[in-house]
Amino acid sequence: MATTATDRIQATQQDGVLLLGLNHPPLNTLDHPLRQQLHEALQAAAQDTSVLAIVLHGAQGNFSAGADIREFDQPRQAPWAGDVASLIAASSKPIVAALQGVALGGGLELALAAHARVGAAGARLGLPEVKIGLLPGGGGTQRLPRLIGAAAALPLILEGRSVDGNVALALGLLDEVCDEAELLDCAVRKARALCRGNAMVRRDASAANDQQAGLAALAAQRERLAAKPHSLPAQRLLLDCLQAALELPLAEGLKLEREAFLQCVASPEHKGLAHAFFAERQAGKSPAGAVRPRPVQQAGVIGGGTMGAGIAVAMLDAGLDVVLIERDAASLQAGQERIDSVYQRQVSSGRLDAATRERRLSRLSAATDYAALASVDLVVEAVFEDMDVKTQVFAELDRACKPGAILATNTSYLDINQIARSVSRPQDVIGLHFFSPANIMKLLEIVVPEQVADDVVATGFALARRLGKVPVRAGVCDGFIGNRILYVYREAANHMMEDGASPYQIDQALERFGYAMGPFRTADLTGGDIGWATRKRKAATRPPETRYVRVADRLCERGWFGQKTGRGYYLYPERGQRGRPDAEVLALIDQERAARGIEARPFSDEDIVRRYMAALVNEAAKVVDDGIALRPADIDAALVNGYGFPRWRGGPMKYADDVGLAAVLADIESYAEEDAAFWAPSELLRRLAREGATFGKLNQPK
Repeated sequence: MATTATDRIQATQQDGVLLLGLNHPPLNTLDHPLRQQLHEALQAAAQDTSVLAIVLHGAQGNFSAGADIREFDQPRQAPWAGDVASLIAASSKPIVAALQGVALGGGLELALAAHARVGAAGARLGLPEVKIGLLPGGGGTQRLPRLIGAAAALPLILEGRSVDGNVALALGLLDEVCDEAELLDCAVRKARALCRGNAMVRRDASAANDQQAGLAALAAQRERLAAKPHSLPAQRLLLDCLQAALELPLAEGLKLEREAFLQCVASPEHKGLAHAFFAERQAGKSPAGAVRPRPVQQAGVIGGGTMGAGIAVAMLDAGLDVVLIERDAASLQAGQERIDSVYQRQVSSGRLDAATRERRLSRLSAATDYAALASVDLVVEAVFEDMDVKTQVFAELDRACKPGAILATNTSYLDINQIARSVSRPQDVIGLHFFSPANIMKLLEIVVPEQVADDVVATGFALARRLGKVPVRAGVCDGFIGNRILYVYREAANHMMEDGASPYQIDQALERFGYAMGPFRTADLTGGDIGWATRKRKAATRPPETRYVRVADRLCERGWFGQKTGRGYYLYPERGQRGRPDAEVLALIDQERAARGIEARPFSDEDIVRRYMAALVNEAAKVVDDGIALRPADIDAALVNGYGFPRWRGGPMKYADDVGLAAVLADIESYAEEDAAFWAPSELLRRLAREGATFGKLNQPK
């Protein structure tokens, strides 16, 4: 056995079979040095008469996560991943790809070009490029449908789904599933079998029946995209590429794919999605640095309502043992039923099997006595949003939980410093602000009070990663990052509604901008009573000169809380309907205008978006300037993952940079002529606009 190595490729020869290991840990991303060295190794192997076959694998547990997307905004350097894939495909010697860990994007494209693929059951295979506004640019749109059929390839490519080894085998994406410990031996046997049998004819799924099914699937998908307010250029171009795979020779299809890929790289949607990707990566780094987190395996959840049940499910899904605490037996049973119903819906929809449901529920225990929390490592309080109630709960936790247990609150607005001061161990208190439904929503605000220990902060970030959340560090203030900003831009929407725009026009304008739901439709979904309670709590401290729109209060006084009561801003005659405009709501708004002496004026959709975004960006800049958010990109990560901001725009701070901060400031200053208090410009925004700088500049490490 002979072994040689470059810094990116490990080469080992076993009796005529050359093993080429990608060696760029941890994920073997296909940066230029790796592509160059792999290309050279393949060329050398083609000329080496002692090499009869090649096995391509990944060193240190992963095949390859694909391209290094940091290179996309830099001058392109040959060879491309597609060049390497073409070299693999053209090899006169059989090449077998051995897949473990991740085989994603360009990594999977290399494997698709091979003559055969074997993999571990736990491997993850996929082409996720569409998630950052791209399409596979190394032959994936052409080779995958030719291998498994266009209809089967469509969801993998268009939705960026990944599959495990067993599913990949069933699809025809893998030729064999092997035990991970024997993966290389399995690949070597496969390579030798190809040498002996001369069986290098590739499977081709482009027969007439497969082509007809593929074209039908593509046509149906084109109709679905056409019905959406906004679809990514990458999605439309992907359909063109998949159609080319059905109708054109491979060489022509690869040429079309390359042209489409370059279009995507230049698109604003890709730049926005890539920004969101990097913002999440940056936000996910614990500000505690290299401090080790505390171990967490057993967790408590206080409160079995909608939020508490969702938190419990998120923890059970992540493999934690969970103790649910409620105030009485009836509430405890209701909480357990909520948790069970989440899993039952997943089983009924086929997203979970019954055995997995039972295993997860077996790790759930429940009690009405706080003594059941004696051994938990972390507990999350999710009770009513009232300071007295929460401090009473924390007094019980302080008494019942072991030393070193982390005491977390899920409060949305309240002062966590005050909660921490109410117990004997303020260093163990932190905010973990989940978003409902907590087992689905990605954002987790990690709110850092004054006295919290660094290892508690590190544990919050480690827990977020385990739960599959996007963590964002937030300082303590009313509403933290997201809800503080939400309050302001929601007020801007209320002002426009009272000044002449209908709630339905405002929703429509913002949905066309890219939001899945506008602010009034969202209020109906979450329940108007929640915001009403917050407004009543703040009433005593509201400055008398502050403009206050009473429409939402008038709806709540009538018991119109939204979808759950069948009526809010919209009418919901039947459960589950999207809702339709309500003439009585419009009449109520007219009454409020008349009472305030406001004469309705028209707003264009552009006016609505500009005001809404100006209010959002202005308050977000204040949040950064106040140190509540560490950087503008953290606000982008929070608003994209918790508040429905269109991901393809990157986030509100990225959007403001794209529009130009001077233009945003000019809008704010013009609106301030109507209401100087509400539209007071952020000093940070003023400074950046004056310097011709951007929010993006503040994201760079200092």
